[in-house]
Amino acid sequence: MEQSSLDKRRVLIFLAFAFGIAWITALVIYLTGGLQNSPVIVPGITLALILLSGVYMFAPALAHVLTRIVTREGWQDAHLRPNFRRSWRYWLIAWLLPPVLVILGAALYFVIFPQHFDPSLSIVNSQLDAMAQQTGQPVPIAPWQLIAVQLVAALFVSLIVNSLFTFGEEFGWLGYLQPKLMTLGPRRALLLTGVIWGVWHWPVIFMGYEYGFEYPGAPWVGPLLFVYIAVLLAVMIGWVSLRGGSVWPAVIAHALFNGFAGTAVLFMRGEPNPLLGPLPVGVIAALPMTLLAAWILFSPRALRSPEAAA
Repeated sequence: MEQSSLDKRRVLIFLAFAFGIAWITALVIYLTGGLQNSPVIVPGITLALILLSGVYMFAPALAHVLTRIVTREGWQDAHLRPNFRRSWRYWLIAWLLPPVLVILGAALYFVIFPQHFDPSLSIVNSQLDAMAQQTGQPVPIAPWQLIAVQLVAALFVSLIVNSLFTFGEEFGWLGYLQPKLMTLGPRRALLLTGVIWGVWHWPVIFMGYEYGFEYPGAPWVGPLLFVYIAVLLAVMIGWVSLRGGSVWPAVIAHALFNGFAGTAVLFMRGEPNPLLGPLPVGVIAALPMTLLAAWILFSPRALRSPEAAA
């Protein structure tokens, strides 16, 4: 079947809404103290947190809805049908693969930089001490057992809680933009979606999100590196979305990646270079994702649609 041409008008309208809503929100955050000095609304919750989770992250989903309304496109291809019975394997992959990649990346970093690995698990021990102070008696659990419990719990908590927010991004990027870009070919679609997604994050990266302010080459290297990380993520979640036939595997994969991204902090000491790791937004810690993305992009079968692969 002959490929249709790229619908440039709708793509540009979508991007205008997605970037406009998000970057205006980022400007408000910046003008009210940025991520570091944002006003506290209630204890533990700042204005920046509310705007990031409630507006910025939902900008792509809002852009999806607004674009369909403005262009009178209709909703016949919104990619919300779960297709679970046909593609349950990719739901399972979306749930389990991101934690594995994050943990492998952190382990690789600690092998290369053992000086940043804390075998005494002082951070976890401090958590146990705090629990003991609250209960008034020793906590009958070892540090490694607590870590295991936290990781298992995160598999389910991240799936439920984080998906509420990652839907705001993926309903836009994977529910609208990537399908529109598929006329360029699946590889180009995934790569271009990743570049756009990475640039979309730039305002908050410049405000210290992910890399802070003290890394080498600040403040320019962080935003550029994050585009690379976003491309890797876009390839992975774009793949599970394409093979799963809906936006939901991408929502799950993104939620689990976010939920496990900070795992390495439990084992960390000193001040690692965030451009390298051990969090998965560093080059070394992202190597497992890099290998996966390379396989997806160069495999002759990975990016075939479910119908073509059947």
